[in-house]
Amino acid sequence: MPRGPRRLVGATLTLAALVATAGCSGGSAEPAAAADEGGWSFTDDLGNTVELDATPERVAGLNDVVASLWNYGLEPVASFGQTSAADDVAFEGKDLADLEIVGESYGQIDLERLAAADPDVIVTSVYPTDSSGALDPGQPLYGFESIQQQEQVARIAPIVAIAYRGSAADVIERTVELADSLGADGEVIDAAREDYEAASAQLTAADERGITVLPVYATAADGWWMGKAPDDPSLRLYSGLGVDFVDPGGDSYFWETVSWERVTEYPSDVILYSLRGGETPEQMRAQPTYRLLPAVQAGQEYPWKYIGMDYTAQAAYVSELAGWLDEAQKAT
Repeated sequence: MPRGPRRLVGATLTLAALVATAGCSGGSAEPAAAADEGGWSFTDDLGNTVELDATPERVAGLNDVVASLWNYGLEPVASFGQTSAADDVAFEGKDLADLEIVGESYGQIDLERLAAADPDVIVTSVYPTDSSGALDPGQPLYGFESIQQQEQVARIAPIVAIAYRGSAADVIERTVELADSLGADGEVIDAAREDYEAASAQLTAADERGITVLPVYATAADGWWMGKAPDDPSLRLYSGLGVDFVDPGGDSYFWETVSWERVTEYPSDVILYSLRGGETPEQMRAQPTYRLLPAVQAGQEYPWKYIGMDYTAQAAYVSELAGWLDEAQKAT
């Protein structure tokens, strides 16, 4: 399953009912959290305000979000996602000994183990329904297979959702707001921001030669999925820094999908291949058409890492990407 939005199951419950079950109150979509007199509140990107008597100390949630909070010093107690945290590049270098991994594939969450981890709050993301950026509160948040499952999770602890839309630059700042509210060290965040700014300048300089890049997720059965930079927050960020992504066209949101027979219609100088469930370049070479692509013939295939919306993770990947593009040659 490629990263990013997946088809969502129709819901019979609304998110408003879910939030009521979780003990949250609806509110306007204010940009920041508030804490006074020892209490804690945070208004998420669906406009729902979670209010607790004290700042949460035990945080659980989607790999993508808790990995970012961890990069700011907020170690989670439990995680779930499309893959196990142990296999997720976002957790590289982290000691997972005390992390309860309660889900290792999309929508599959061990509720008993999640409850035993005793989280104070559960964090996740929410994707738009289409390129307009609109959010649908009647659909499950990302990581949940259904509204019913989401409701069960919300009975364990209230849920906070960060919208993964627009540019990652905005999502990163929104994640900083959440981290700040949870007590992250501001000096850690500031240092990470400086690293990110330096890496961004490096990427912009590397992109001046006009190397074209195509991000893909591919399997023998599902064919060739090409990421659309305007719809993917990270790709949109890199595009803004100068990366020349191939536009695969089509009217679909987030991905344009074609059969293996048609991959030669989308040449590029560099291919970024997804690390989340897709085939490796070695596996893709079993497809004759893949071997005809200019980037493949030039040996310019690099991993497309789905890392967190935080300055630490993005600085590391942006620097890697800059190095690859700096070394790449025109192949098209």
